[in-house]
Amino acid sequence: MTNLVRWEPFRELISLREAMDRLFEESFVRPWSTWLTSPGEGTLAVDMYETDDAIIVKSPIPGVKPEDLDISITGDTLTIRGETRAETEVKEEKYIRRECRYGSFCRSLPLPVPVVADKAVAEFENGVLTLTLPKAEEVKPKTIKVKTKGE
Repeated sequence: MTNLVRWEPFRELISLREAMDRLFEESFVRPWSTWLTSPGEGTLAVDMYETDDAIIVKSPIPGVKPEDLDISITGDTLTIRGETRAETEVKEEKYIRRECRYGSFCRSLPLPVPVVADKAVAEFENGVLTLTLPKAEEVKPKTIKVKTKGE
């Protein structure tokens, strides 16, 4: 049996408009925002995922010492602050290309579930920060075994 699908010409126009909006935003809007930040300010790329027991946050932060990081949880917001420092002194006019950023950075992320901040663990290895934020007991999945009445 064949199903008939009604043709709606405006559906294609809407998807075309969405594609044009996305193209415009990715090409023109986002790059300008990075140019407008001051040289000392930066953002931090993060990966956040969930396990049964915890929220895991990973962030590559090359060139930062663990003692230069400040990590805090306030309510349902995780904040990671830090600072990178230039190791060598080179005169400004001697640079051919300068792409490495030095200065302070800060990133605040909303947490999807309540966590136990007192039991959070932060590890820093090979320039990658890994945060393990245990979930609060009320949000952990619980398995309830169903018994028959005769057991």
